[in-house]
Amino acid sequence: MAFFNSDDTLQQLGNQILEATWSHFPQLTPDQLALTWVVYDTPVIVNTGGAISAEEFWKHSVRGFSYRGIERLYPASIVKLFYLVAIHEWLEGNMITESVELNRAIRDMIVDSSNDATSLVVDVLTGTTSGPELPTSPFETWQHQRNIVNRYFQSLRWEELATINVNQKTWCDGPYGRERAFLGDMMENRNMLTTEAVARLLHSIIGGIAVSSGRSQQMMELLKRSLTLKESYIPGEENQVIGFLGEGLPPNAQLWSKAGWTSQVRHDAAYIQIPEYQPYLLVVFTEGKGSQNKAIIPFISQKVVTAMANLSSRT
Repeated sequence: MAFFNSDDTLQQLGNQILEATWSHFPQLTPDQLALTWVVYDTPVIVNTGGAISAEEFWKHSVRGFSYRGIERLYPASIVKLFYLVAIHEWLEGNMITESVELNRAIRDMIVDSSNDATSLVVDVLTGTTSGPELPTSPFETWQHQRNIVNRYFQSLRWEELATINVNQKTWCDGPYGRERAFLGDMMENRNMLTTEAVARLLHSIIGGIAVSSGRSQQMMELLKRSLTLKESYIPGEENQVIGFLGEGLPPNAQLWSKAGWTSQVRHDAAYIQIPEYQPYLLVVFTEGKGSQNKAIIPFISQKVVTAMANLSSRT
């Protein structure tokens, strides 16, 4: 079972959103979309600054809707959420030493979605570096080290994380040398996530129980997005708001998010607060050529806002 409870009302609203999306964007086929939507009813247990313990937090049930939420998809820069949690775990446990450069890289990895910054974070997490191909024995050791982040997340024993893979760096042009060899001939070792895995990780961050309350708050500060980016948008540039969930929100909304995109996928994961509405979490993955239409994710976001108005009117 997922960390959220299925709900007939959300099921009906979620299906309506999906049908409206496919009707409006027929180039996006049903197997090119995955979505997980979680609604926080009163008393709201997230964005509390860690006011409740992890044990108490997981006792609270939440309502949710998921479509293809357990399908493994290439996550692009959404994987940086997992590296964010892992690096804070390492810092909290004194496994690594904090530094100005590491803090700069963590910030740029999330705020700007920098692949170069992510490369440093992965190096620090795993004690590995990129470079030329390695002989068999050293390469086996290197691969074992690179899988340390996978082992950490598997140790949490969340069923949503059972099928994920988070051991690859993110690239602009692509991997070379030992990195390309590690990816596999058919890219079978590439990063893979599900919308439900991302939703549960984000749920723990905004719940203030990812690593610690203080570190969860630090993560939240990096994930905070300004909706004023809509006003200063430069065509062709990516800012993790325009063309993503933030674009579909009213101006009085608050947004915490991490987007990911390539020439084949376009994703976003967000926690959203709108005055007079219940807070909610939304993860949307799209893939294939149809995903490159930058209007799709904002359209879904707008439909969810309308659904949230419907839900809030019932409470």
